[in-house]
Amino acid sequence: MAIAVSLADLNPPQREAVQCVRGPLLVLAGAGTGKTRVVTYRIANLIRHGTAPDRILAVTFTNKAANEMQARVSELLGKSTRSSGKYQRRSGKNDPAPEVSTFHSLCVRVLRRHIDKLGYPKNFAIYDRGDQEGLARQALREIKVSDALLRPGDLLAFISRCKSASIRPADSVAVARDDKEHLAASGYRRYQTALKQAGAVDFDDLLLCTEDLFRQYADARREEAGRFDQILIDEYQDTNSSQYRIVRALADGHRNLCVVGDDDQSIYGWRGAEVKHILRFQTDWPEAKVVRLEDNYRSTQAILDWANRLIVFNKTRHPKSLRAARPGGPPPRIQQYKDEGEEAERIVGEIGRRIEANKCDPGDIAILFRTNEQPRAFETELRRAHLPYVLIGGMSFFDRREIRDVIAYLRTMTHPDDDAALRRIINTPPRGVSPSAVKSLGDFARHQGQPFWYALGHAAEVPGLSAAARHGALALEQLISQYRKHFEHRSMHESLRKLLHETGFLADVEKRYDQPAERQNRLATVEEIVNALAQYESRTQEPTLLGFLDEIALSNRELEKDKEKKLKRNSVVLMTLHSAKGLEFPCVYMVGMEEGILPHYRSLEGAGDSIEEERRLCYVGVTRAQEELTMSLALTRRKWGKPRDSKPSRFLFELTGQAERFPAGPAHRGPHRPPANSALPPRRRNS
Repeated sequence: MAIAVSLADLNPPQREAVQCVRGPLLVLAGAGTGKTRVVTYRIANLIRHGTAPDRILAVTFTNKAANEMQARVSELLGKSTRSSGKYQRRSGKNDPAPEVSTFHSLCVRVLRRHIDKLGYPKNFAIYDRGDQEGLARQALREIKVSDALLRPGDLLAFISRCKSASIRPADSVAVARDDKEHLAASGYRRYQTALKQAGAVDFDDLLLCTEDLFRQYADARREEAGRFDQILIDEYQDTNSSQYRIVRALADGHRNLCVVGDDDQSIYGWRGAEVKHILRFQTDWPEAKVVRLEDNYRSTQAILDWANRLIVFNKTRHPKSLRAARPGGPPPRIQQYKDEGEEAERIVGEIGRRIEANKCDPGDIAILFRTNEQPRAFETELRRAHLPYVLIGGMSFFDRREIRDVIAYLRTMTHPDDDAALRRIINTPPRGVSPSAVKSLGDFARHQGQPFWYALGHAAEVPGLSAAARHGALALEQLISQYRKHFEHRSMHESLRKLLHETGFLADVEKRYDQPAERQNRLATVEEIVNALAQYESRTQEPTLLGFLDEIALSNRELEKDKEKKLKRNSVVLMTLHSAKGLEFPCVYMVGMEEGILPHYRSLEGAGDSIEEERRLCYVGVTRAQEELTMSLALTRRKWGKPRDSKPSRFLFELTGQAERFPAGPAHRGPHRPPANSALPPRRRNS
């Protein structure tokens, strides 16, 4: 295979990382230093040096990153690629290909091969948030805990924290900090038991079950590790404990492990990421080579000076300092306002004047904030000024009611014992099975020691069931059995289209909404899931309904497509600092730079490490700016309608080299003085 890779395209540290083809390698890639280029060139260089393409595994965290990496590798290899990850010649013949994957996609493939060893069916379902909430509600009912004591969402948050830290149900009591968490630990045990009985896993289980599999079954671990000779992990600073152990299990034999990341951008501790994994990499792999990428191709030196000055206040980090490919640049600004209303009004006014004077386009500008409450005032002012804007976030396509109903039908086709899916569709559209009938069916199934599906086929034996409910349950059981064969042997999207008509699902959607526009919108949404299934069939070599559902379950965790679509509009972007990671904008406003907001008040009450993560979050915000950076704060901010004095963020003092001037203690009456260079005039962009 001829690989055209010009190392002349790389700077010296990038070249050093690409040319290291054996042994452990830690690439410390600062913000904007070209880490994706290094990873993709390294894959191509490994192939050039004799590694078979399909013996290379590259793992990242998001579908967006995996797709981008796939596309770049494909371009370097001079081939076209399919979204399934299989590279092909233009003639259509298969070629071996590197496996580029998210962690969760990798784990789904591993578990489809081996999860039966753990007592799950190989056609296990992957529960989404709605399914999890139903299961959590059921678990709380079983332990007789009301919503007033513990809500389903709180139970799921506790379970997710435990699973991210690799804490199983039996061990969760030991980490419970109060009475509420002790109740949650009991709920966790019931929840996990019910999940396994349903032959299902949740998103966190994909990692946890893979970790369990590798720990308990050496043969499965050896088989999976034996698939690859080279492993690359992107964004290694974001790994949690399960991901860390999975990586070690896969790479321990050949030790050809390259991890790329930046401890200074580790901002996901709240969801289980542990920065210590990248900090102790040389301890775990003593023979590791370390390469630092410090040449930044995104921001001006003036912006990077602030970023470098800030991050050195973190004690637990790999030393590094960003250097700009573009020297100079206007100095960043700090602006102070009397309250959050004036902050929004004045910033939006400035943005409007700049756009009107053609100094920038709306899409060049991002307003970044720490908390979800902050954008309200900015949205109000942007609307008043008739400026186009997008707020990144919102409901995923796959979270819409009709789509969740259709997916429940599809899940039942692959696994009729999936109680959550079956309960969702049993009376959707209405077929005479009332909530009390559902309860009777469920009680009958439990008494028989069988799944809910069993009760449908034996509805005639269920005591107290009305004739309508009995007929509806039996009709659904026959329909599912009939269409399971259709989906196995015929076009899947055609089978789905016929199913939606035969069940009366589409007619029910039309009846449910009075407004023609809303009705058409809902029907178009259902049509789109049929289109998605058809697209999956056309682009996949061996399409299966289970494969389609896996793809949906994995993509449903990310709002990337929605985010990308919004970012393509020429509009001012409003987004959280966490959402902004990986993005860049010519002009950035970081608003609400106050103690209690950034750093967040929860970190002020926590350990020193919490402040360090908030500082990293501030650093991420600063390094999103390409040309201009403005930070703002309000002297007062309303709490429950009353103005309260605020205090400038300590990070403003650290950024400007005046850390010793930061006023210790709580906020007090009277104005606080921000750092001395806060009055810098706004930069005028060249026409």
